[in-house]
Amino acid sequence: MSEVIRVEEVGFSYPVAEPRRGRPFALGGLSFAVAEGEILGVLGPNSAGKTTLIRLLTKILAPTRGTIEVDDVSIRDLSRAELARRIAVVPQDVPQGLPFTVEHLVLMGRYPHAPHRFFETAEDLAIARAAMAATGVLYLADTPVRTLSGGERQRVVLARALAQRPRLLILDEPTAHLDLRYQVECVALLRRVNREQGTTVLLVSHDLNLAGELCDRLLLLTDGRIARLGRPEDVLEEALLASVYGCAVAVEQNPATGRPVVQVSWPTGDVRAAPPRV
Repeated sequence: MSEVIRVEEVGFSYPVAEPRRGRPFALGGLSFAVAEGEILGVLGPNSAGKTTLIRLLTKILAPTRGTIEVDDVSIRDLSRAELARRIAVVPQDVPQGLPFTVEHLVLMGRYPHAPHRFFETAEDLAIARAAMAATGVLYLADTPVRTLSGGERQRVVLARALAQRPRLLILDEPTAHLDLRYQVECVALLRRVNREQGTTVLLVSHDLNLAGELCDRLLLLTDGRIARLGRPEDVLEEALLASVYGCAVAVEQNPATGRPVVQVSWPTGDVRAAPPRV
């Protein structure tokens, strides 16, 4: 099976703005690959390096060492449009005041396929409408984006990413603004896109159970390094999670799917601080 993404000994560090705050955050020699058709979950506590990794994969940041390849081509050698034809990103935070209709925003996903063309074709429109139908927002096509709820905006931006027809779909907390119904529908949609269209998915999430249920493999980051990479049952392991997240957890098996389910071992008694979150 071919690889869509290969990361080899990639390192990156931010400069120190104020020396008294100590050493800057750094990624230390990350190496992993994402196979074609795979769903890879990226997990880790706050400041583990998840956002930095997304920025490196999309050329917002450049590694200080190591290489990142997409389809065996270094991203250093790809233009922004060429990279956008291969990788689409669904961000966690979607701006609320965008002055576009839903259809116009989704059609922007077609721009990388003809970056010097100013008008969409009939094919572009058909692809955009198919993406809107797949995400359940086709009925909102003429609706201004600024009037949408958070969950509706999230699904519209997912439709825009699908309209790019990418090789790799990167999702940053895709269910963060969705209620339970749409979380279920989002998972079903990602599985369908993955299986029917062969789209490779990199899912960045704080939701360990979502990642454990959806992903083929998990990449657990801590303090800018890989704590473990492997199958969900090998990564969602009690001692490892307790070490990385700094709180006790219990891992059980979903009786319906056989996938691991993580539960926080909540403290008892008079706890003044907020309970830890996984």
